[in-house]
Amino acid sequence: MGLGVGIVGLPNVGKSTTFNALTKAQNAEAQNYPFCTIEPNKAVVPVPDKRLDELAKIVEPNKIQHSIIDFVDIAGLVRGASKGEGLGNQFLSNIREVEVILHMVRCFDDGNITHVEGDVNPIRDIEIIETELIYADITQCEKKIEKLKKQSKGSKEAAAMLVVAEALLKHLEDLQPVKTFEDIENDLFLQMDKELRFLSNKDVIYGANMDEDSLMEGTNEYVDALRAHAQEVNADVITLCAKIEEELVGMDDEEAKELLTDLGVEESGLEQIIHKAFDKLGLQSYFTAGKVEVRAWTIRKGTKAPQAAAVIHNDFEKGFIKAEVISYEDFVANGGESKCKELGKLRLEGKDYIVQDGDIMHFRFNT
Repeated sequence: MGLGVGIVGLPNVGKSTTFNALTKAQNAEAQNYPFCTIEPNKAVVPVPDKRLDELAKIVEPNKIQHSIIDFVDIAGLVRGASKGEGLGNQFLSNIREVEVILHMVRCFDDGNITHVEGDVNPIRDIEIIETELIYADITQCEKKIEKLKKQSKGSKEAAAMLVVAEALLKHLEDLQPVKTFEDIENDLFLQMDKELRFLSNKDVIYGANMDEDSLMEGTNEYVDALRAHAQEVNADVITLCAKIEEELVGMDDEEAKELLTDLGVEESGLEQIIHKAFDKLGLQSYFTAGKVEVRAWTIRKGTKAPQAAAVIHNDFEKGFIKAEVISYEDFVANGGESKCKELGKLRLEGKDYIVQDGDIMHFRFNT
């Protein structure tokens, strides 16, 4: 299962620098002028999970296979983007393809780095981007209404959906995001959202790009303002220093750990972003552990065993018999599968078993 995170924000807030650091790929030019990112940059990144390393110490596999996450670096949006200003709507369409938006916000002063609006003001910057997303959703909603008006003459469902769409349009015209629409649980709305993938209905994580001193202190006045706003809209905030993240790219694990400790930071920006994104999407991992490989598989929370098996191969779901399950804690505490079997820690679970985060699993199935 791929997990898409789109990195957005005004020009020169550190999007491409963060992308370079997060993906360990220097293919997104980070230059001090707007619109240097002309095409959206995509990268597939392994999801760091320390549990895989612990399993590998026990199993000693030939390789370790992580879950993956897709990052998309989208060119700097500006005021008027929904009407074609700057690089315009082409980049808004790229945002539709992701599940989560990482909204990078500049939270540092630096006279050498220009700001497209003239000064640093995180809340204003956020409003510019989020207003553009709402305007883009208005355009989508208006087009849908035109189609529904034609269809409603011969379809009761289209007529009912038209009522919902018109109510949504009024909500958007008040510059309110789709996610606060009062009829958001309506099945007809859900059908529209599945088709149109409304931008202002996506989960947002704010990335506060700070200077090194502020990162060590844990905050500054800009980050305080951002956190207050995020609390109002029920969003998460990640604090990072894009420059530090780039430094971490060239370090081995011990050096990186030492630098983060010196800064008083527990997790790198990459780890924060992935953990928050997993949480936003209700995702978790289960593991398979053998001599060939130790591997993480990404599923949604609440997934039952046959559907979890299908992530490996569709045939596993079709022919599912039972799942052999050991919890991660038991596997590590007892040094692997053999001792777990001996102590009765290996369970046989059926089709209704809901897979838990960190389960080590082996599937029995008919071919």
